[in-house]
Amino acid sequence: MHPLADKRFVLGITGGIAAYKSIELARLLAKAGALRVQAVMTEAALHFVGSASFQAITGEPVFSDAWDPRIANGMAHIELSRAADAILIAPASADFLAVLAQGRAPDLLSTLCLARNCPLAVAPAMNLQMWQHPATQRNVAQLRADGVTIFGPASGEQACGEIGDGRMLEPHELVEDLAAWLTPKKLHGVRAVVTAGPTFEAIDPVRGITNRSSGKMGYALARALRAAGAEVVLISGPTALEAPRGVHRVDVESARAMYAAVMDRLQPNGAPATSPPSAEAALSLDEKRRVDLFIGVAAVADWRPANPASGKLRKSEGTAAPKIECIANPDILAEVAALPNAPYCVGFAAETDDAPILDVATAKRVRKNVPLLIANHGPQTFGRDDNSLLLIDEHGSLELPRANKDELARALVEEIGQRWSRPRPTQRPA
Repeated sequence: MHPLADKRFVLGITGGIAAYKSIELARLLAKAGALRVQAVMTEAALHFVGSASFQAITGEPVFSDAWDPRIANGMAHIELSRAADAILIAPASADFLAVLAQGRAPDLLSTLCLARNCPLAVAPAMNLQMWQHPATQRNVAQLRADGVTIFGPASGEQACGEIGDGRMLEPHELVEDLAAWLTPKKLHGVRAVVTAGPTFEAIDPVRGITNRSSGKMGYALARALRAAGAEVVLISGPTALEAPRGVHRVDVESARAMYAAVMDRLQPNGAPATSPPSAEAALSLDEKRRVDLFIGVAAVADWRPANPASGKLRKSEGTAAPKIECIANPDILAEVAALPNAPYCVGFAAETDDAPILDVATAKRVRKNVPLLIANHGPQTFGRDDNSLLLIDEHGSLELPRANKDELARALVEEIGQRWSRPRPTQRPA
């Protein structure tokens, strides 16, 4: 299930042009499975968007008046806040942040925030100068000290024509942040490195050896790990995907560049001198401290052209096709698993129907010496939004049936956490 499924939210809307985004936010919350989205608007918000839009999207009456007679006991501020799992104010204007920080209650929305017994988050939205003003920054610091979660703001073009901090996060970003906020932090403090996507091995400046991996499964896993509290580095081959929020992405192209980027993270002194330079800038010692978990989801090319051409290989009438000699790429997963004090390693294997997947993947897990290997049917997953997974460890196998990749990623993170908690040998087998 989505982390927001069966949750009840109060969605507070305050005055600002970003209020139009909150209509889409309400729709996305409902799409994620939220049991109830209750819109509460300030008087200023009603000058920017109408209540009818929110009622149509949520299927719930919209409240804005503390004296609204539709609440039988006349205590809307109590009934609405106590019926919620969380309150999200989006957009949260500079004025409303000040009201919250000072503990004032001039309207229904601020009053129910004071009366709440559930978590509160705000998504600021205002002009650049208003956001940077010392008073606003003091108010935000006070809210954080009071346990209020702050989502954003983002930086970019603003309605006033200026560019800078103060934009409300986009609705899909807020849904992602909200899901991470409400997910139990079972992997708090864990440092994870995930590889994702295809690699590209140049034949000449315009052609190369690659595969059909979209990177969606690896990105979903990075997102699920971050939601579970892990610090995540995502080392990605070429994809068109947007980096998950709160995840540090390192872009690479070839298998050797991916290998170097992985080793930069896993070895205090960087990758072996024989490796090509990493695409990532030099890392501080703190950034290179321990990695607890490595998940190799990327579809890494096993071979690369031994002598890529410096110019385009052109065809001409009567000439034979060029012969491309290939050499092996480094086996990233196996080399990580062989490191002294190696992190807990999880590998992925994309198989086909030419051999029993369980047998092939089991042999691969033993050969690469990893505690957990995830097998799937490559042609049935590449480029798709759904997948099915076969988990293989020393105790046997477990199938996760076909589902959305985000859902599978959350289930897989749960499985990894359970297996990781088992006692493990302190020494590597000879």
